[in-house]
Amino acid sequence: MKSLSIKNSGISASMTLAITAKAKQLKESGVDIVSFGAGEPDFNTPEYIRTAAIKQIEKGGNGYTAASGLIELKKAICDKLKRDNELDYNPEQIVVSSGAKHSLFNSLQALLNPGDEVIIPSPYWVSYYELVKMADGEPVLVEAQASNLFKVTVEQMEQAVTTKTKAIILNSPNNPTGAVYSKEELVAIGDFAVRHDLYIISDEIYEKLIYGKQHYSIAALSEAFKERTIVVNGLSKAYAMTGWRIGYTASSVEIAKIMSNIQSHATSNPNTIAQYASIEALNGDQSPIEVMRQAFDERRQYMVKTINNISNVSCVEPEGAFYVMVDISYFLGKKIEGIEVKNSIDLASVLLDHANIAVIPGIAFGVDDYVRLSYATSMANIEEGLKRLKAFCEK
Repeated sequence: MKSLSIKNSGISASMTLAITAKAKQLKESGVDIVSFGAGEPDFNTPEYIRTAAIKQIEKGGNGYTAASGLIELKKAICDKLKRDNELDYNPEQIVVSSGAKHSLFNSLQALLNPGDEVIIPSPYWVSYYELVKMADGEPVLVEAQASNLFKVTVEQMEQAVTTKTKAIILNSPNNPTGAVYSKEELVAIGDFAVRHDLYIISDEIYEKLIYGKQHYSIAALSEAFKERTIVVNGLSKAYAMTGWRIGYTASSVEIAKIMSNIQSHATSNPNTIAQYASIEALNGDQSPIEVMRQAFDERRQYMVKTINNISNVSCVEPEGAFYVMVDISYFLGKKIEGIEVKNSIDLASVLLDHANIAVIPGIAFGVDDYVRLSYATSMANIEEGLKRLKAFCEK
């Protein structure tokens, strides 16, 4: 038989999903696993959103919509962007997709030609690297330092930019580090993009989960920034709607048209029921977001304090999202339970098999001296899981 796609055969599976699946399998076999792998809120979708979906199902008329989404939902997204982010868009600039990951895929497919380079600050969300490759682009990693709260500087990006650089992927608040860029830092990055004629893909999916800081959308800071920015957001994190699969982009009309055309052939419209529910989410009661945010903040503070009191590990306090990156460099090169720990994958495996804790190896995010712990789980799980981590580290 003839060979399969060379490009797509080289795409790696999501390590976060793989670890979570292994932990789930162990749990189902009776092993008491505490999982810190979750990338989704542990809250149910707010009742008023669930009710709206049920009513729409009963009402009927739930066939195909326009490929790029319901006009009513696009208007609700425009209202949200104006209300929350001081951004003016009209519905023809909005493309609704099957989750923010789908929106990122569309964005890169619309922007890149073979060989175009994309600057990705590292640590980075696991799919950025592969999504760039899937669009025939070349990922260029710029490593942020813990000493700078895991934020890259313009000086670092100046060292990475070439004549082939096409875009920057910016993620604030950041997964996996929780880093939040200040207004001044975003202006500097925007000026850098203008200076080198680069597009900006601004992933703002965690904007509502922020602690003691203010979220700024880079597109709102300058008209010159806005015209070259694709704002990516969605309903999954803020409204606990991960499985509903609704994401969206706001961009220039020209870019939106390309993304809409791509989507019309690849997937057609996102789920119709979820679209109607999303209209209710954006236009309705916003108070459940704050309830969830406060719960995450309580867990965050407990986790940071506890980890930094455990021997041989440490962490930087995250300012957004619901993750903590734990420095595990002390263990690398050591032999634990008869296993030589060469990297974060080895340590994650040892923790799963010998401490009954599921964590995500940092190498999935471009940094091998760390593992990622999510606090999108109950306080009881966090307390028990960190108790096991402490026992392991001090053994």
